Amino acid sequence: MSDAGQGQVGSVARALRLVELLVSGPAEGMTLAEIAKSVGGSKSAILATLRTLVDFGYLRTTEAGPRYLPGMMLIRLGDLTAAHDPLIAVARPILTQLSEKSGLTIRVARNDSGFPIFLDRVDGPGFVRFHTPLGVRELPHVSAAGKAILAQLGDEEIKAIAKECGLVSRTKKSITTLSALRQEVERIREEGFATDDEEDAQGIFCVGAAFFDHFGKCLGAISATGVKTDLSDDQVSKLGKLVIKYADQLTKELHGRKLVRGAK
Repeated sequence: MSDAGQGQVGSVARALRLVELLVSGPAEGMTLAEIAKSVGGSKSAILATLRTLVDFGYLRTTEAGPRYLPGMMLIRLGDLTAAHDPLIAVARPILTQLSEKSGLTIRVARNDSGFPIFLDRVDGPGFVRFHTPLGVRELPHVSAAGKAILAQLGDEEIKAIAKECGLVSRTKKSITTLSALRQEVERIREEGFATDDEEDAQGIFCVGAAFFDHFGKCLGAISATGVKTDLSDDQVSKLGKLVIKYADQLTKELHGRKLVRGAK
């Protein structure tokens, strides 16, 4: 790993590259050997940087391995960054209304070149809380919001995004092939909403729908999240239509217009 270019501080450049790697890496984290293989360079230098990042809370470790994962400081920074996005001020009342109506946790994500970045969250009533980070670029193929965004893109864009994210598996239900993703996108275009049926995390079910700007371009998506239950197709359809209703309301508040591909 080349530590720095002209005018850069080598140790800082190394630390930032490691943080970027682990934020976009597998959910279970990476070992020192896997990290060194990905970035190259001296294992001892990488280990010293990793330990420093752990000490300051930017990374954390699991006992076995150890495996390195993003730390709480990155989550806090993500929350702080997201809090300054003007979209939140418009979306928050709508998220609150949808949460009260559905009894579920509602999130809003901005479209970042086909990837969802969740900006705000309104927790549903009860004791279940989904402590998902804000301000972090997440995988698009395993979340309802991400798939709702993908469904608004062209086939070549979807192919490029699938290649970029690698269609990695988060659970046994995750979509891992381009053909399966394309089939799912066609379903979303027909029904107007996307689902995440335990594809990102076991036991979690989500429904998402896109919202748009004044050009008809997808700005992002909102999603409703709850604990997985045996929902009938009719119940899923009713929840999907409810999420679409509030996503359309957000489009209206943003003075946008809806140009959904193949929607009925």
